[in-house]
Amino acid sequence: MYGAILGDIIGSAFEFDRGGKTKEFPLFCEESTWTDDTVMTIAVAEALMEAGRDATVPEIEAACVKSMQKWGRKYPYAGYGGRFIHWVHSDDPHPYKSYGNGSAMRVSAAGWLYDTIERTREVARATAAVSHNHPEGIKGAECTAAVIFMARQGATDEAIAEYVKVEFGYDFSESLDAMRARHAHVESCMDSLPKAMRAFLDGTSYEDVVRNAVSLGGDTDTLGAIAGAMAEGFYGVPEDLKKECLERVPKDMRTVIERFDALIS
Repeated sequence: MYGAILGDIIGSAFEFDRGGKTKEFPLFCEESTWTDDTVMTIAVAEALMEAGRDATVPEIEAACVKSMQKWGRKYPYAGYGGRFIHWVHSDDPHPYKSYGNGSAMRVSAAGWLYDTIERTREVARATAAVSHNHPEGIKGAECTAAVIFMARQGATDEAIAEYVKVEFGYDFSESLDAMRARHAHVESCMDSLPKAMRAFLDGTSYEDVVRNAVSLGGDTDTLGAIAGAMAEGFYGVPEDLKKECLERVPKDMRTVIERFDALIS
C-alpha cells in the first residue's frame, strides 16, 4: 500500500499539468497531500483484511461496499468523482458502469494478499465491480493487481509486459516522450493503464517510476498511485519514504497501513 499512497501524495501537487511535465520536481512540497486515491486504497485494504483471505466473491464485495462507504463518508472532501460520491452516500449503492481509473488506483492490497494470480485477479474484479463494473474498469483493476502479484513474485519486467499485453491487450509501446506530447487530463482506465505501465517499465527504482508517471501530467496523483503500486511490488519502497508516508496520513489510516504491513511481512 505504501507504493500507491506515496504515489498519490507525490502526484497530488502536480495534477492538471502543474508540474511542467518534467521528472525534475521536489518529491514533497507544501501542496503534497493524500487524496481520494489514498482513502479508497485504505478502504479496500481494510475490507480485504476484514473479509479474510478465503472470503467468497459476494463476501468481498459486501466488505468493500461497507468499508468504502465508511471511509468515503469520513473523508468526503478528498476529491472523488461526482457519481462515486453519490455512490458513497447512497443507502442502496449499485455499480454504475464506470471505466474510470478509480478501480485501478484503489486495488493495490489485492496484489499482495493472495497466493495465485488467478485468485488475485478474482479479488481485484470484486473490488472493482461494486462501482466500476464496466469491462474496462474491471480490467484496469485486474491488470494493476496482476502486475503487483507478478512483481513481488520475482517476475522480470519483460515477463510482466508480455503478460499484460496478452491478458489485457493494453498498448504501451509509445515512449514516455510521445505520451507527454499527446497527454490530456483523462481519468479512464484505458488511458491511465498504458501510461502507468510505460512509467513502470521505464523506471529504475520506486522513485524513478513515480517521477516517470508524474511527468506525464494530467491526472498525476492517480497515475502516481497506479504506477507506484506496481513499482512497490518490483522494487520495494525505501524506509525513509515509508516513514514519510506514515507521517503524512491521519492516525486512523496509519493504523490500517501498519496492520496490513504486518500481515504481509
